Amino acid sequence: MRYEPITADRLADALAGRIDGLVPGDGGPWLKAAVDGAPAAPGEELAGRLADALRARGRSVRVVGTHGFLRPASLRYEYGKEDPDAYYGGWFDTGALWREVFGPLEPGGSGRILPDLWDPATDRATRSPYVELPPQGVLLLHGPFLLGHWFPFDLTVHLSLTPGALARRSELPWTLPAFRRYEDEVAPADAADVVVRADDPRHLAWSGLPKEPRTPQEDTT
Repeated sequence: MRYEPITADRLADALAGRIDGLVPGDGGPWLKAAVDGAPAAPGEELAGRLADALRARGRSVRVVGTHGFLRPASLRYEYGKEDPDAYYGGWFDTGALWREVFGPLEPGGSGRILPDLWDPATDRATRSPYVELPPQGVLLLHGPFLLGHWFPFDLTVHLSLTPGALARRSELPWTLPAFRRYEDEVAPADAADVVVRADDPRHLAWSGLPKEPRTPQEDTT
């Protein structure tokens, strides 16, 4: 795969242009996009920039991070606090994401989504109110391990880090085997519509826009 240098602003604008021209794959009135990447990658920053670029085009946007959909500590730490397999398959509440985020955005849905569910600092429900995403609005979900779950994304962006960069920048080195497993089982760089190399957040490079939107990836976890 060939990569071309790109600034963060140009990247956000190009992605916004592609999303703005898409038709929801499920036939409903809402578009759904993913910014997939390890916590060491600038996923939250890119999602914020992309949201701003979409709003500049007149789109309503809701940004949701998977860090707000962690499972309770009793489940996350069932096999210890530093178990990479548990981190890979048991930390993030994909069922709640389906129920509280994607379900309301199905055709005929209410459009009322939950922006977050669980506060890991207090280990309690956030009790955040539901927020409405108007028809023609865009959901931007960011976080790790987003591909391979059949989530109905209309566009997927994967922030790629080399093993060396991931090891240098990760605040939780014990999670590194989980990301190796993700590479082996899901191959996110092959599954995503757009790949961004983010070893240095100040000097990004990308694969360019896809010719055709892809369908959601099969759940392999």
